Amino acid sequence: MNPGLPWLCFVTDRNRCEGRSLIDVVDQAVSGGVNLVQLRERDLATSLLYHLGVELRKITEGRALLLVNDRVDVAIACGADGVQLGEEGLPTEVARDLSKGELLLSRSVHSLESAEKARDEGVDLVVLGTIFPSGSHPDGETGGLERVKEVTAKIDVPVLAIGGITAENVGSVMEAGASGAAFITAITQSPNPENSARALSAKMRQAWASVTSSEVARRE
Repeated sequence: MNPGLPWLCFVTDRNRCEGRSLIDVVDQAVSGGVNLVQLRERDLATSLLYHLGVELRKITEGRALLLVNDRVDVAIACGADGVQLGEEGLPTEVARDLSKGELLLSRSVHSLESAEKARDEGVDLVVLGTIFPSGSHPDGETGGLERVKEVTAKIDVPVLAIGGITAENVGSVMEAGASGAAFITAITQSPNPENSARALSAKMRQAWASVTSSEVARRE
């Protein structure tokens, strides 16, 4: 399945779902327009992570791509579409060999140098952070829109931005060159994940259409 552009990614965190089932939140988010779900529950035992992956695969099948954070083995076992590799995670070549080339490979990066390295290794996506201050990384360095512009100007791999991105600023992220954005808080802590995802999708598509039209006009 190719979800098309822009990529609207929901990164899971079951501990921030306001007491709701993560499965229900994911289902609502996908109904609202999320086309990429990253299963990131680092504290779960392997068996529990696998079973959660199986449930999320049922929800996302034919509706959104499913990536598993770091765990190539779990991604294969639960029938996911790909794996999200950490910046210091498994080498891309190793992940590709383990998955026999059948998994989508995405890499988290935090600099132009890391993004270029990931591109040269043949990843399908890069997730670039941290763009704005965020609740999950409150003390982390932020690169802002300039980092998005810097990376997207240099590499031809789709770049998804992450970190403090909301409906209010996602348009500027897309205009800076991103092919999509990843969200945690904007969806997990929303009283209505479906409506929030729909609002994010609308903002992203509006900005994407504007950027695409500008590029076409420049070429003509």
